[in-house]
Amino acid sequence: MNEPETIQKILKESKTIAVVGLSDKPERDSYSVAKYLKDNGYRIIPINPNISGWMGENAYASLKDIPSGIRIDVVDILRRSEFVFEIVDEAIRINAKAIWMQLGVVDENAARKAEAAGLLVVMDKCMRIELRKMKM
Repeated sequence: MNEPETIQKILKESKTIAVVGLSDKPERDSYSVAKYLKDNGYRIIPINPNISGWMGENAYASLKDIPSGIRIDVVDILRRSEFVFEIVDEAIRINAKAIWMQLGVVDENAARKAEAAGLLVVMDKCMRIELRKMKM
């Protein structure tokens, strides 16, 4: 977990990212992180029960609501830590390849569960920051 090789593998090999907690308000971190990822070639699938869409993509209330034709590579979690375990359960059920918990989001038990299910895990790191570092 949080190994440089894991971070690089996720950023290089992933194409579709489900952003859990994505806001449609441009001043929110979730919006700016997702926009940066989208601007750098990733498809962003918004997960938020309070929005209908984001930048041309339909939004879904939860991971389990994503249509089966959309393959999720990474579940990027921008929710408080107490929600992570349930989100990891859903990520495992939809066969995501990786879990990414943003800065300040930490759940060791959920991380262990995801790794035991074969998912790559990054915790307490920002995808935007890590992608910028990789591009330098």
